[in-house]
Amino acid sequence: QVQLVESGGGLVQPGGSLRLSCIANGGTFSTYALGWFRQAPGKEREFVSTINRNGGATTYADSVRGRFTISRDNAKNTAYLQMNILKPEDTAEYYCAAGTTYSTISRDYGYWGQGTQVTVSS
Repeated sequence: QVQLVESGGGLVQPGGSLRLSCIANGGTFSTYALGWFRQAPGKEREFVSTINRNGGATTYADSVRGRFTISRDNAKNTAYLQMNILKPEDTAEYYCAAGTTYSTISRDYGYWGQGTQVTVSS
């Protein structure tokens, strides 16, 4: 199994940037696809972005495409989500996930981090 720990969340003004990190331990990191999901209060968990095991393919939700960038460093067992031009509607708890399938569907990921809060507000 693999354990995931997110970090890098915080409070930022609209138009600002944050970079989230996801550090993995307990598995072979390079064999897993990685995904980022988010959940706002009262809403269902929402897909944000995913990257395949070697980093050669990425997918983004329409709401973040052009503003967010997912990446990974397999030598460091770490995935990243660079978030630029942040909007109030990006406010949510952000979760890192690992799974055997490169997928936009949360149920396809077997391992999840504890989440990190991102708040975008003036």
